[in-house]
Amino acid sequence: MPSWIEHAVWWQVYPLGFLGAEAEARPGAPVIHRLRRLEPWLDYAAELGASGLALGPVFSASTHGYDTIDHRRIDPRLGDEADLDALIAAAHVRGLRVLLDGVFNHVGRDFPAFREVLRDGPGASRASWFRLSWPRGTGPGTEPDYATFEGHPGLVALDHDEPEVAAYVAGVMDYWLARGADGWRLDAAYAVPNRFWAGILPGLRAAHPEAYFVGEVIHGDYAAIVRETGLDALTQYELWKAIWSALNDRNLFELAHALARHNGFLDAFAPLTFVGNHDVTRIASRLTDPRLLPHALAILFACGGTPSVYAGDEQAFRGIKEERAGGDDAVRPAFPETPAGLAPYGWPVYRLHQELIGLRRRHPWLHRARSAPLHLANEALVLESRGEGRLLVALNLAGAGAELPAPGARLVEAGDGRLVGDRVSLPPYGWGILAA
Repeated sequence: MPSWIEHAVWWQVYPLGFLGAEAEARPGAPVIHRLRRLEPWLDYAAELGASGLALGPVFSASTHGYDTIDHRRIDPRLGDEADLDALIAAAHVRGLRVLLDGVFNHVGRDFPAFREVLRDGPGASRASWFRLSWPRGTGPGTEPDYATFEGHPGLVALDHDEPEVAAYVAGVMDYWLARGADGWRLDAAYAVPNRFWAGILPGLRAAHPEAYFVGEVIHGDYAAIVRETGLDALTQYELWKAIWSALNDRNLFELAHALARHNGFLDAFAPLTFVGNHDVTRIASRLTDPRLLPHALAILFACGGTPSVYAGDEQAFRGIKEERAGGDDAVRPAFPETPAGLAPYGWPVYRLHQELIGLRRRHPWLHRARSAPLHLANEALVLESRGEGRLLVALNLAGAGAELPAPGARLVEAGDGRLVGDRVSLPPYGWGILAA
């Protein structure tokens, strides 16, 4: 893992939504240089405290960006290659790394190699790139059955045992790293055989030793996946779920259990941690009690891993993901032209993020910190995060004040707690992070 990731905090943007792009690409439509409109937001991200911009899909696609047509072309709804080059350069000037989002498990139906299959049949030069069967004949123009991603006919699965596919993916990743990208988020990495990543990552690391590779994995044996793939990190969905679920149910034992597993993952790698992303209901909507939003953020920023903030969550945006066509739209809205267009009521949450990211900056050892409860009840928790230093996270989910043990605490670094000897006094729904 590159050393710079120890200090990383990502600000994640889903560009097609953020920039108000059309829901579907139109063949022959002119290039619209929307990516340039992200530049005013780079200062906003840097002032938030982020050290990196995690971009959602920017490559040519038919609809949502994950039905890719051309991995070496920027989606015309967003701009062109010069626009991405300029955005990366502008981010680097501000000290922001740039993470690209690539889906290499599947492609869209308009991907040229698949169009060749539809036109030429099994004799197509790249038919071996896909997992095909031909129950209705094999003549040109006959459509085969094909493997898909999770049953979606518009997402055509690649055959990862085909050497040409491996060469293609490695070539794409190398191309954009050479143009200035700092790493890759690998979408649907869990659907790709581990051996595929293990085969292509060593060459990419040799050419780009400072690059960072994180895989989207929902569940499974995280440590084994990292070991077998060679990825730097995986998305920590277990902790994401435990944070909001424990707060909603007033069951902090669930959180403690998830953090024990999280400690085990940290023995092998530093997971990508989050309380929101472009695929899930926003944290401000997920929490049934908005008074507990600071508690969720305190856990995120005071525990081990590499934190990521989904654009808008730092303003307490709301949005519910629905399992239907267009069900992601509410969590992928268009943003104003500049931060000045944001509503005034979101800025206190932005400032809270700044405070907690600042705390994270003061204690970079938190990247690999292990966390364990010193006091645990359904509605109260004192969590010790320990590495080269020591912090205590005190949470009160109850409607009455609480005094909780705070052994060794010296001062309150964040929150509304008050030290009383070796205890911390928290108001109703209070929280604090204490230096110890």
